[in-house]
Amino acid sequence: MESFAGGGVKDVYGEDRATEDQFVTPWSVSVASGYTLLRDPHFNKGLAFTEQERDAHYLRGLLPPSVISQETQVKRLIQLIRQYQVPLLKYVAMMDLQESNERLFYRLLIDHVEELLPVVYTPTVGEACQKYGSIFSNPQGLFISLKEKGRILEVLRNWPEMNIQVIVVTDGERILGLGDLGCQGMGIPVGKLSLYTALGGVRPSACLPITIDVGTNNEKLLNDELYIGLRHKRATGKEYDELLHEFMTAVKQNYGEKILVQFEDFANHNAFDLLERYRSTHLVFNDDIQGTASVVLAGLVAALKLVGGNLADHKFLFLGAGEAGTGIAELIALEISKRTNIEVEKARKNIWLVDSKGLIVSSRKESLQHFKKPWAHEHEPISDLVQAVNQIKPTVLIGTSGQGQTFTQAVVEAMASNNEKPIILALSNPTSQSECTAEQAYNWTKGRVIFASGSPFDPVEIDGKKHVPGQANNAYIFPGFGLGLIMSGTIRVHDDMLLAASEALASQVSKEDYEKGLIYPPFTNIRKISANIAANVAAKAYELGLATRLPQPKDLVKFAESCMYTPTYRSYR
Repeated sequence: MESFAGGGVKDVYGEDRATEDQFVTPWSVSVASGYTLLRDPHFNKGLAFTEQERDAHYLRGLLPPSVISQETQVKRLIQLIRQYQVPLLKYVAMMDLQESNERLFYRLLIDHVEELLPVVYTPTVGEACQKYGSIFSNPQGLFISLKEKGRILEVLRNWPEMNIQVIVVTDGERILGLGDLGCQGMGIPVGKLSLYTALGGVRPSACLPITIDVGTNNEKLLNDELYIGLRHKRATGKEYDELLHEFMTAVKQNYGEKILVQFEDFANHNAFDLLERYRSTHLVFNDDIQGTASVVLAGLVAALKLVGGNLADHKFLFLGAGEAGTGIAELIALEISKRTNIEVEKARKNIWLVDSKGLIVSSRKESLQHFKKPWAHEHEPISDLVQAVNQIKPTVLIGTSGQGQTFTQAVVEAMASNNEKPIILALSNPTSQSECTAEQAYNWTKGRVIFASGSPFDPVEIDGKKHVPGQANNAYIFPGFGLGLIMSGTIRVHDDMLLAASEALASQVSKEDYEKGLIYPPFTNIRKISANIAANVAAKAYELGLATRLPQPKDLVKFAESCMYTPTYRSYR
């Protein structure tokens, strides 16, 4: 494949920053023109087509006579979207725009990232998945079901783009904190990949959202006439494993060694197994286990500037011992081990987890799932969270339970009485599932808490002081992380790359952010943050000998920026 100065494989659509000033030919099978051109989301510019382009491409009369700039189009659209009171309607409007004018969709999303991120991703995407059957109009991405068993390679070849660099795949079994949504989970891969492009600069033509439909155990969906997926209970065991194995084999066969496959919202038992099974043979990444861990670790490293000490001096208590909880705990232990040169096993001793049956202790070891066993320490059994806080005396409390309002006033006040500046992270999504709200955390600790959540909360004022809650959003990490893997041609993900991403994110928090009590930088600078994360991840890949793009670029940050997709309209011949 041809390689260009500005990124990966051949830049067919003129999407990378490095090719911004070059003319492109709007090909479909022949040169796109007239009515077809206006309906091609890659090339459509709406009223921004110039007079010359309207003549050259047979657009006279198909558009009103006015010529307006992309900036004016963005201004008009943001005003329109703000008029919708219901978030789901904003989501539908954004998806319609993505289907009709791709560059304008990304320009709008990049220019208004803080306002529109909650629309195209959590929390609104959760509601969109729940109602996907009723809002479904144009299919997005690839749907691979049990009906396609034995023919998955053929199905992948039906997708119009060949130069795919990132696949986000779900089986819809554990969508956010909302449970099994079956085939309707497609909203998640679509949303994630639009963030890969907007925040990480990965070309939209290189992104492929996939839902694997093996059925659903959600009775409500099975009885809903508008449900779009297979109407039977989930396939499990051998049938499930064979379908997934065929999928992973076909992906590598069709797209090569360097295709990044991101697993998204699989149920715990499958998520850990899939990551373990394919991490040594494919370039795979699980955002729920590894992405969440990386973004939380970055927040904790940044929080040390506010509370002092090293990670090894702190005690951590988790509510929730699934993918996110154990993933974060393991990455914290790895970072402590790396910083202090002690074994990971020893580093784990300061990290305690509570699941639905109470504190995970060694007397429960026999009955525990394999991924919980490393966290079973010597202690008497405790079933109550307040009791666990009072006995363990953690300095950091992290919620990954998917259960709303579990950090009660008693729990938060116990944290505040044991610590001058308690660190509380309520990470469950969407907002309704958050362990506590920002307002509760600040009020119950009289404003002393260092707080971050998974979904966004408004600032809180206490005694005239404004507290801005941080958002431990995976969108800080995975777009830049993916870009770093792609631009270096990395073939395997190593845990050290996750640590590199965390360190890069923590280093982007400025003095002004710390003064506001923030442990994450504002999203307005997200493309700069992503470029720095990408450079750090790529540097680690080169250091570990896992990068194939040689020679290594001298300035990795500059190289990352040159690889980034830019949604500016191109001039047509």
